[in-house]
Amino acid sequence: MPALANLDLDALNSATKYPSILTYHELDPRSGGLLETATAFSGDVILTEKIDGTNARIITLPGGDYFLGSREELLYARGDRIWNPKLGIVEALRPLAERISAPADGIRVYYLEVYGGNKITAASKQYTGGTTLGHRLFDVAEIDAATLELPQARIASWRDGGGQYFHTEDELTETASEEEIEMAPRLARVAASELPTGIDEMQAFLTHHLSKTLVALDPDAGGRPEGIVLRTTDRSVIAKARYQNYARTLQLRAKRN
Repeated sequence: MPALANLDLDALNSATKYPSILTYHELDPRSGGLLETATAFSGDVILTEKIDGTNARIITLPGGDYFLGSREELLYARGDRIWNPKLGIVEALRPLAERISAPADGIRVYYLEVYGGNKITAASKQYTGGTTLGHRLFDVAEIDAATLELPQARIASWRDGGGQYFHTEDELTETASEEEIEMAPRLARVAASELPTGIDEMQAFLTHHLSKTLVALDPDAGGRPEGIVLRTTDRSVIAKARYQNYARTLQLRAKRN
């Protein structure tokens, strides 16, 4: 593994970006509503709370070096005296990054949602009545350091094609326990056959499993949740279901009728 000073930071940033997650029901690009086509799952499906914050990364390297990043850019490297204050990510995650274990080899990336704070998103008030910052782990990936030697275009296509190895549910739970990191709340484990296929049914499913956020940071939080992430236990299939998408779809239907 190259020394921190010799790393290709553009390659590291690209290889460790979090991939986009599709919506459970297909999104109609023309109207912004949802179509009736639902994501196909099999086996057991884990339901977790989708937190409305900002996607952040802790990129850990052998020997203890690490980087902190937003979804799109690197914000801090271990030992920096000045850092990018964007969205409170470094403030929220630097203490955690300083104490977690370094991988024996390769690159390990912790993906966390940083939320609350001072208007990180429009939904910050749903989690805090003040400026308290919170974070929850939702994924961990292992990346071969040799990937950084690929041309930029190859790295991007490798990543978008599912090249990153993400921990299974059991591995993720074990890592979170070992490193003492709170995870995004687990709501239920259901059989794929129990998942709704219709728009109305999915909205009711959301309300049944998550009517109020489970990660409020203080008693003054508004408490409205964003939605649910659905994932197979091996994480081979993952999708998101957001309250806002279903409400918009039903409003569009009502206007047409």
